[in-house]
Amino acid sequence: MKNIAIIGASGYTGAQITALIKADENLAIQGLYVSENSLDKGKSLAELYPMYCHINTCLSPLTDAAKLQIVAQADAVVLATDHGVSLHLAAWFYEQGLAVFDLSGAYRFTDIEQYPKWYGFEHQYPDTLANAVYGLAEWNAKDIANSKMIAVPGCYPTASLTALKPLKSLMTENLPVINAVSGVTGAGRKAQLHTSFCEVSLTPYGVLGHRHQPEIATQLGQEVIFTPHLGNFKRGILATITVQLKPGVTEADIAQAYAIYNDSPLVHVSQNKFPKIDDVVNTPNCLVGWKFDASTGYLVVASAIDNLMKGAASQAHQCIKIHFGL
Repeated sequence: MKNIAIIGASGYTGAQITALIKADENLAIQGLYVSENSLDKGKSLAELYPMYCHINTCLSPLTDAAKLQIVAQADAVVLATDHGVSLHLAAWFYEQGLAVFDLSGAYRFTDIEQYPKWYGFEHQYPDTLANAVYGLAEWNAKDIANSKMIAVPGCYPTASLTALKPLKSLMTENLPVINAVSGVTGAGRKAQLHTSFCEVSLTPYGVLGHRHQPEIATQLGQEVIFTPHLGNFKRGILATITVQLKPGVTEADIAQAYAIYNDSPLVHVSQNKFPKIDDVVNTPNCLVGWKFDASTGYLVVASAIDNLMKGAASQAHQCIKIHFGL
């Protein structure tokens, strides 16, 4: 039995991974934590989310004493916190010897120069960053098992990379074009006018400047054009990607490339059948559908995930299970 502390447990992702760990017979919740000034401290998760009425654990403030208690009692810590908060907490817990599963972007780039540009801070922990691995579960299992500092990928990159990485050797140098739509839970639980459900209509945002673009490009090894959209639904992501393949590539070659997922219980690929968001909501699955036009060499591939599950909490859960050999 591995004991897991969850920091930032009051947010959508923190609550979701709490429920997943609670249901896992090989894992136990060491404690649920929020910031010392959070209005949610002292409340149970069931109070905030009636759907989790079976989780009566109270949210404790993350005091210095609480941090020491985590170190003494936990095997790992999950950080469902803001990038700037995770930056410091991840390094501190890592230095204490705990396995860290960080759901923020604070350790996703190996290049330290990327952080001021995309996250607005100078990275202060180069030694911890040097040991961080990218937690794309189907692709980096060996590294996840061997490192105690796991940077869980972003939701858009998970959907996009799952679709594109098998195709890397088949692609031309032309930039893949990724158009992806996310539900409003991707913006977090904090109330904001532009993400209020009544205000949301389908619209692009972060055009040619979203921080997930360089994350996708770095992990793919090729630049991409990435345009995210906010949709007026609660949860889920659908990424529709257009990519040019090399002359001579056939449908059989594409099918063989995607055969890498044949033994994956969570990634399911279909030819000429495209997924919809309802197919993946509240599941840890990624559904991929593709169609190829041999006359032009262009492939269209769609990838659907639940942004709070495969795009965050359930992928972190996967990483925990991989790391501890469960």
